[in-house]
Amino acid sequence: MDYSKSGNARPDKNTPKNKPGRGLGAEKSPTGGRPSKEELVAKLKAIAEAKKQG
Repeated sequence: MDYSKSGNARPDKNTPKNKPGRGLGAEKSPTGGRPSKEELVAKLKAIAEAKKQG
């Protein structure tokens, strides 16, 4: 019996398992991309100052 002829078709080889395209950090991302490290540090410092004040 030829088992290769029964069942579902085999999936393509060498295909990426994730979606190809722009990632989260892309410049023209619809979500705006990731903020830079300097922006994150400034944000954290502002939050720390706000906690100290009140």
